[in-house]
Amino acid sequence: MTKPNLTISELDAERLDMLLEQPAFADSDIAQALNEELDRADILPSASIPSHVVTMNSRVRFRDLNTNEEHIRTLVYPAAVKDSKEPLSVMAPLGAALLGMHVGNSITWQLPNGEETRIEVLELLYQPEAAGEYHR
Repeated sequence: MTKPNLTISELDAERLDMLLEQPAFADSDIAQALNEELDRADILPSASIPSHVVTMNSRVRFRDLNTNEEHIRTLVYPAAVKDSKEPLSVMAPLGAALLGMHVGNSITWQLPNGEETRIEVLELLYQPEAAGEYHR
């Protein structure tokens, strides 16, 4: 797997740690992958997060490099996923892959079926920290 630099806010890291301890997620493969990502990420105060980093509740445009399709999704916690196609749970493989990524970076990520996908972050359409929303 390609491992680009990751940056995660202290608030997101704290909330993800609590989420990953919940019985519904604790033993999942995605929880293990997210824990590994948290361990290698640069953890910064929310006010210090650069505006080009995908954080929780960011609206991001990315490309699936396997299919060349572009997508726009909002990275959310599982409880915020509704029937709409735009929310993307951080507990979904693509959501976990996007967290902490920088615009212009790409990552290869293993899917539950064993296949790998490769995505590239093209643009952040909204980032809470850049909007001054540090406690969302």
